Amino acid sequence: MRRRTVLTTALLAAVATPGTARAADPGPSVTLTGTTTLDTQAIFFVSYDGLVNNNSFQKNGLLTYKGYQYAVWYTADRNAVVGRRALGASTWSTVKVGHTLRYNDSHNVISMGVSRIDGRLHLNMDSHSDGFTYVKSVAGLMDNPAGLSWTADRFGAPQSTLDGLTLTSQFTYPQFIATPEGRLQLSYRVAVSGNGRNALAEYDGTKWTALGEWTSSTGTYTSERGSSTARNMYLHGIDYDRDGRLHSFFTWREQNNAVMCNGGGITNHDTGYVYSDDRGRTWRNNAGTVVGTTGGSDKVAVTDAGLVVDPLNPDHSLMNQESQFTDSAGLPHAIISYVPGRFGQCTTNYVADRTANGRAFHVRKNASGTWQKTEIPVPLSSSQRTKLVLDKYDNAYAILPFGRIAGASRASGYTDWTLLYDGAGLNAFGEVVIDETRIAQDDVLSVMYQVKSSGTTPSALRVVDFRLPV
Repeated sequence: MRRRTVLTTALLAAVATPGTARAADPGPSVTLTGTTTLDTQAIFFVSYDGLVNNNSFQKNGLLTYKGYQYAVWYTADRNAVVGRRALGASTWSTVKVGHTLRYNDSHNVISMGVSRIDGRLHLNMDSHSDGFTYVKSVAGLMDNPAGLSWTADRFGAPQSTLDGLTLTSQFTYPQFIATPEGRLQLSYRVAVSGNGRNALAEYDGTKWTALGEWTSSTGTYTSERGSSTARNMYLHGIDYDRDGRLHSFFTWREQNNAVMCNGGGITNHDTGYVYSDDRGRTWRNNAGTVVGTTGGSDKVAVTDAGLVVDPLNPDHSLMNQESQFTDSAGLPHAIISYVPGRFGQCTTNYVADRTANGRAFHVRKNASGTWQKTEIPVPLSSSQRTKLVLDKYDNAYAILPFGRIAGASRASGYTDWTLLYDGAGLNAFGEVVIDETRIAQDDVLSVMYQVKSSGTTPSALRVVDFRLPV
């Protein structure tokens, strides 16, 4: 495999922890250390321009816990599989969990979560505005991986509920989030694209509880083109920082195409931000004003003030469900992407126009509370999404389609974005899945990708590891 690694020189005056100056912290760098194969023949079909095993909104398709890494995917014969390896090992042990993929729909991903309170692994899978399948492991499996065998009998039978809790008949986008106390929350969408609401459930080690919906699909949005009275808030992520604040960036998608200049575009508009300091029970805008209560009558709505941190009308093919991360000071960062105005003020085919002229942008809140945006000077050359991570020095990394990696240093104010790895030799399809949890544990960025194929011919699913600055 040909590879290219760019090591940037040390940069001055970075901040390692709030209020503590440290000279000459390293800038961003990636060093490819190895590649492992999860499956030589994973299922392959293109749906909604993506793959079911490599949709970047999948949280988490790859995660690390107590010295072991875990991955989930569907095999060529449609079996849902969970694999694990000791960190640094070259081979994976796999288990079929008793479910087969129902439809060729790339939304129907498998997501994982760990409830630290009882050491269980949880899986939610195979849903797009309909029912889901849920599987959980026995208690303690994640706490003693070296001492407990990796076998099918460590997992319970597949369920269509959360241990008897029925959420909704129209379920999509499962995302597990571990609370600071070790509970596990599940974020999901109720209803359908263009007219849906976000909701939360919570597992306390004994049972699941529905916390309720926290976003509204109603209210009138008006652009210079027309109006819409229904929509969906698409999350770029939902994550706790080290101090327990829950952050979420988002974009709105309108149901009525009349809000955009051309029916070939997409009705996504504006980048918004909310946070919660009470484990997702109430939500505040950027100014700290409560704008919604989970399970209550007042929900976060398009008409609420103070939500938008980067305005953009629906004419630029803004992507939904991109990526977010928080830095060591708890400041939120996001990646968004769209077709900038210099390429025209009206996209007419969002896939073709994003592929030809789409660019990714780094949006962040700085220490003074001001929002800043920097264009990443690497063409997307794809309609698909980019992922974002930060290393322990708060350097930022954008993992672009095809496994390319760009980086920017904290010391520069994230103005020095440059391509660090060009993806040569991977032959990756497009979007990738990253291990958001591993970086803090051993300074390694793991990227799961699937090799390009055609039609429905299965292809290899792999994990490539990059050493970050230590």
